Amino acid sequence: MNSATNTVLITGGASGIGLALAERFLQAGSQVIVCGRRADKLQEVKERHPQIRTRVCDVAQASERVALLNWVKQEAPDVNVLINNAGIQRRMSLVNNEDSWEEHRQEIAINVDAPIHLSILFIPHLLEKDQPAIVNVSSGLAFAPAAFAPIYSATKAAVHSFTQSLRHQVRDTPIRVIEIVPPAVNTDLGGAGLHTWGLHDFADAMMQGLQSGAMEIGYGTSETNRNASRTELDEIFVRMNSRY
Repeated sequence: MNSATNTVLITGGASGIGLALAERFLQAGSQVIVCGRRADKLQEVKERHPQIRTRVCDVAQASERVALLNWVKQEAPDVNVLINNAGIQRRMSLVNNEDSWEEHRQEIAINVDAPIHLSILFIPHLLEKDQPAIVNVSSGLAFAPAAFAPIYSATKAAVHSFTQSLRHQVRDTPIRVIEIVPPAVNTDLGGAGLHTWGLHDFADAMMQGLQSGAMEIGYGTSETNRNASRTELDEIFVRMNSRY
């Protein structure tokens, strides 16, 4: 991927991994649009980076995903790269669960429904563009799940599986399908201070991977998980969840 010649749309782009990628695409010379649920966070992005365009969109809602595509067609028709980054992580007990199903359904809607639906919606648009790409952000937990975040881990496994199928189905088109596989990057995902891998080093590595033409890009422990055998993954699972 030539990071200097794109118009990139990033969901969940107001903070964390999404914003870090937005900044790097911007620095490389691409046009960047970020969307998110919170207008105040998007305004902060706009104040920090006036060149970045913003759009309020709750990707948990199917109607807003459709509206996002229609907005792109009217206001940003040059978009040729879709990065499905929006995600939430909720730590929970399956045994002593007091949360409503709607809270759990929100996690599934943002993490799974949104990237699948947006990919389907945007394929016809992307087929008309030069060097089109869909980039899905999964997780190292797609390969070795964290028992303390069971729904999140399952959603990311679904994203990984969907990405493989999507890549196969569009193999005879110009669309490239890329998967970014983060480890526990230091963002507010799941709660501030819970994750350790440096955000900026991670984002730099992801941009290098995108520029190199890699189809699946891991980093740190997620790169270990991505390449592990089934036996090794079972060992990683036991080790990672031994204190839970």
